[in-house]
Amino acid sequence: MYISWTLPNNEGGLYSRIMKFNTKTIHGGQIKEKAYGAVMPPIYQTSTYSQKSPGEHSGYEYSRTQNPTRHALERSIASLENAKYGLAFSSGLSAIDAVMKLFSPGDEIISTNDLYGGSYRLFNKIYAKFGLKFIFTDLRNLKQTEKLVTNKTKLIWVETPTNPMINIIDIKGLSKICKSNNLLLAVDNTFSTPYLQKPMDLGADIIMHSATKFLAGHSDVILGLLALSNDELAEKLYFIQNSSGAICGPMDSFLTLRGIKTLHVRMKRHCENAKVIATFLNNHNKVDKVYWPGFENHLNHDVAKSQMSDYGGMISFTLKGDFELVKKITSSFKVFTLAESLGGVESLVNHPATMTHASIPKEERDKIGIADNLIRLSVGIEDISDLVDDIKQAIN
Repeated sequence: MYISWTLPNNEGGLYSRIMKFNTKTIHGGQIKEKAYGAVMPPIYQTSTYSQKSPGEHSGYEYSRTQNPTRHALERSIASLENAKYGLAFSSGLSAIDAVMKLFSPGDEIISTNDLYGGSYRLFNKIYAKFGLKFIFTDLRNLKQTEKLVTNKTKLIWVETPTNPMINIIDIKGLSKICKSNNLLLAVDNTFSTPYLQKPMDLGADIIMHSATKFLAGHSDVILGLLALSNDELAEKLYFIQNSSGAICGPMDSFLTLRGIKTLHVRMKRHCENAKVIATFLNNHNKVDKVYWPGFENHLNHDVAKSQMSDYGGMISFTLKGDFELVKKITSSFKVFTLAESLGGVESLVNHPATMTHASIPKEERDKIGIADNLIRLSVGIEDISDLVDDIKQAIN
């Protein structure tokens, strides 16, 4: 039974559930280190483990299958997401890849049409070749989404807020559709993190994180996480994790655990800074539209207000100008860094059409609003006056 691998994830789980969130980020799911009393889980930089006799070991045999540092991280994300199990992978995409391996040729998956470019590429360029069918739609429209469900549909895959249009999708509403049609609901919770949003409590079956982003938070790790509570589903995913081997190493596990310990204080500052910048951009005469769920006129603002505790550190906006103007402005920032990715302590500026979402065909990008004049900001935790001044000088 491969489920036996997950037993270390549940040690200390009862106490973790009664902790408040800020305490969970530091202590959730963790076990006191017995050898020397290390406060941080040690980095077990080993590929294999000694056995007393054939088949008789201390719980660990081979680090692709089990590693104590990785298990500490897996217990941590399970605790933060109010889930029973956690799984750690070498990247967010490898975590998504593991979920896709649950399905068979002919199965259908419904996903949002505003989707991270890497996820879209994995779905359309890799798994579509193996017989999975992907239907992309605006998941904000629950009635339209339910009409797309057939007897072949197995999963609804959702990002909320979405990347890069910051659309808000009703997790609880989708959960009702999934439960009434015997479907799985998977939520990419990368933008919100469990600090702002807990999909498991809203009815999700699987939660995915690109922990590269806000969870690790320091732009020094590539790592993906899954969290879930269903025993049978966990057994299948642990089998896939071990069989496919896309696991993260102990050093990356350690760095992500270190980042999680400050998640609550970082996310508070991300949100505070983003609110100021979103308001500034909304009042700027060279800015056309600002996409930030904290605005009352943002579509599904009420949903965001009900399922999130704050509105996050991600903002997208369009300029009143063409791509040449966008290139000039995005190349003029001094504090913000023009770069891929998001969620680090430093502020980043991104041009989705040529960077993170270039793998999506232009006609599809145009349909969902990823225009050439769209800019995405990942607002960091620097002094807010420096960030606002930097935006002023770049635009002007």
